[in-house]
Amino acid sequence: MRAPLHSTLNMSKKKIIHSKDAPEAIGAYSQAALAGGMLYISGQIPLDPESMEMVDASFDAAAHRAFQNLAAIAAAAGCDLNDAVKVNISLTDLSNFGAVNEIMAEYFREPFPARAAVGVAALPRGAPIEIEAVLAADSSGN
Repeated sequence: MRAPLHSTLNMSKKKIIHSKDAPEAIGAYSQAALAGGMLYISGQIPLDPESMEMVDASFDAAAHRAFQNLAAIAAAAGCDLNDAVKVNISLTDLSNFGAVNEIMAEYFREPFPARAAVGVAALPRGAPIEIEAVLAADSSGN
């Protein structure tokens, strides 16, 4: 009989990353986890990290806030967004696809990471966008 996965995972190989400059997790997850030289950043929505309220503005302002939250978590792990190898973007309105491309280019340099952008019916707290990323990182967190 196989042992449950949670009992076989060596927790010392995983480091949890937290930034006070990004919103606290609003569920049973961490802002990011570092393991095996990779940083896995949880989906970021346009929450203001101080008030924990949604950015109440245009789609562009919401997208900028989500990318800023992502960047803050990357920085807490000693990385920046240009270390990203994969980015996943969820949009509640795919007509914002062009705007996302323009805004993303402000946060990443070429060569750009691999990326998926998908339309979804809804996101937490009514957010119009959620962004998650996987970054190549120093596994020590430095």
